Amino acid sequence: MSLTKSSKIQFKKQIVEILSSQPSTKFKSKTIARTLKVSSDDYVDFRNFLRDLSRNDVITKTGTNAYQYREKPQLVVGKLSVKTQGYGFVQLEDREIFVSQRNMTTAIDGDTVAVHLYAKSRDGKLPEGKIDHIIERKRKYIVGTYKHGKYFNFVAPDDRKIPWDIIIHDSFAKNAQPGQKVAVTLDYWEDSSLNPTGRIEEVLGFSKDPGVDVTSVAFKFNLPFKFSKKVEAECERLTGKITPSDLQGRLDFRKRVCFTIDPKDAKDFDDAVSLETLDDGNLMLGVHIADVSHYIQEGTSLDKEALSRATSVYMVDRVIPMLPEKISNEICSLRANEDRLTFSVMMKITPDGRRLDYKIQPSVINSNRRFNYEEVQKIIDDGQGDYFDELRQLRDLSQKLFSKRLKAGSLDFDLPEAKIELNDLGEPIDIRRSERLDSHHLIEEFMLLANKTISEHIAMTLTQQRQLSKLLPFIYRIHEKPDAKKITNFENLVRSLGINFQRRKRISPKQLQEVIHSVRGLPEEDIINHVMLRSLMKAKYDTKNVGHFGLAFKHYTHFTSPIRRYPDLVVHRLLKEYVNFPSEKRIAKIKSKLPEVCRISNEQEINALEAERESIKIMQAKFMVNKMGESYDGIISGIVPFGIFVEIVDYLVEGLVHIKDLAGDYYIHDEPNYRLIGQKTGKTYRLGDRVKIQVVKVVPEQKMIDFKLIEDEEE
Repeated sequence: MSLTKSSKIQFKKQIVEILSSQPSTKFKSKTIARTLKVSSDDYVDFRNFLRDLSRNDVITKTGTNAYQYREKPQLVVGKLSVKTQGYGFVQLEDREIFVSQRNMTTAIDGDTVAVHLYAKSRDGKLPEGKIDHIIERKRKYIVGTYKHGKYFNFVAPDDRKIPWDIIIHDSFAKNAQPGQKVAVTLDYWEDSSLNPTGRIEEVLGFSKDPGVDVTSVAFKFNLPFKFSKKVEAECERLTGKITPSDLQGRLDFRKRVCFTIDPKDAKDFDDAVSLETLDDGNLMLGVHIADVSHYIQEGTSLDKEALSRATSVYMVDRVIPMLPEKISNEICSLRANEDRLTFSVMMKITPDGRRLDYKIQPSVINSNRRFNYEEVQKIIDDGQGDYFDELRQLRDLSQKLFSKRLKAGSLDFDLPEAKIELNDLGEPIDIRRSERLDSHHLIEEFMLLANKTISEHIAMTLTQQRQLSKLLPFIYRIHEKPDAKKITNFENLVRSLGINFQRRKRISPKQLQEVIHSVRGLPEEDIINHVMLRSLMKAKYDTKNVGHFGLAFKHYTHFTSPIRRYPDLVVHRLLKEYVNFPSEKRIAKIKSKLPEVCRISNEQEINALEAERESIKIMQAKFMVNKMGESYDGIISGIVPFGIFVEIVDYLVEGLVHIKDLAGDYYIHDEPNYRLIGQKTGKTYRLGDRVKIQVVKVVPEQKMIDFKLIEDEEE
């Protein structure tokens, strides 16, 4: 007879109680067994169980078979990031803790964990710790392939960071068939030396079925496809019909020429623009934003759901919206030739791009035309077409605003993006570089100016009027100054590529802008821009305004996309509320809520970006399956201890050349200088080098693409 799972759980609790009652006393295993009335038949299993508890740091082993109460160590809390090699790091606010695979217990990548330190930092190494317990699981689901085994059935996770198969009892298999992709929740997992058990919550389909790959990504990142019945019911009660009371206090711009400019496949049009020349020769630029806050009231089920999602997610083949489609694509979408409630920023601007005055007020518009970026670009290039004069004038103003922004030090990364073309089955049939048009710049500059105007209005005008700057809580979009160490590493890279970069004592965006301009047109341009971007801090939402380093703005917020970003919706509400100065009690309530809004929005933004990137990588890998054996020109885009990453120039697809496949030498990783150096030959592979590669292995499910260097084969 052996100890059952339930008896072990009960014994564990009782053992800790016995030892903690006399923490300085050492107890023999037989003494503990007698106290708990363990039978002689079960004693060996019980003694082994005590040893397991000591190995897992639940109790302390003090002799051959003696045990003592283990004092709980001081714990620190952070987020676990696991590498595919098995080890991981717990990220704290001010440092990282290294955690080996054996000290990870049952935590998995992304979990918030409590960890205790047992090895201090020395010789440049990170402090080391062991995970004590899991505070919060990041993943609601684990996605993998359902398989039948000889003794039990299980799910093999897709993610290589989860090395355990998950045992599935037949009653929890949900009629899944072997080979199907499934989404699993963990059921029981007490010991990392044993496999976890789980239950299948959703059968996604076979991996080759259309859309299953991207659906798997959505489940992995906890992205909900459906809205609850309660949310849908609230949504159905909204008609979108504009009544006379809705128009009270609104500026009426329905007779003013305005239009939307969006991607071809967009359905949620949340911004429109207008421009007219005033009698004094100045310009009146209007940025009209969908008034989502008119329909989504604070505290409703719709509002709570929007906050939990915080952002729309744009996957390769679909959009997972923040708001139900009836709101995002119908009621609030600024469709052409339909009256829509908006929030407008009217800015009086000189012909050379200086803002003289502005007005921010709820409004109503009727968009004259729905344009896509390519249509606008063609009209401007051809010199004729619908609203040519207005579009040309908008283009000219945007270029002046762009020049003015660059002159002030704002960074402009012209980074290429991969545009993936899908067939009717959702399979990738082509990948190309997306072209950045003047029409993209046009909308971008006007949205930047509107966001800047809103934040300056809150930070300066209102606070000056009320002289209560500390009492006006707000959400800012901030971008902190870069970490000095990361900038030093970037400086080393630039110099290793032979580019002059004289960093001044205090780094400024203007200095980095000089580097961007100096490498424009060079083969290394994309690589340098990517590394520079990674060297900067990540922009985020915060209630404390520290400015936006990358834009070189002292004040900045997000106001222009309330259909797809929750902070923008909150900013709309605050603007309306601050027209009539609220009571101190109300201000205190707002102030208490905004940090949580920022936290959720920041977390969900990162989650959405990771999901979007993973969906792109899967499609890139699927596209490359049919390119096996083919050769391409590439550029070295990453240097790591285990090899070099190479990006195919034409497709922007990245793959790995393993260090074991680099012929003729043993290569040393020179991290500060972004290169691998041959120990005997001195041959160097450097970030930004042009190479020729051949595709040798592709595994779409793991987003894995392997290359080999053709030049090495020839040598």
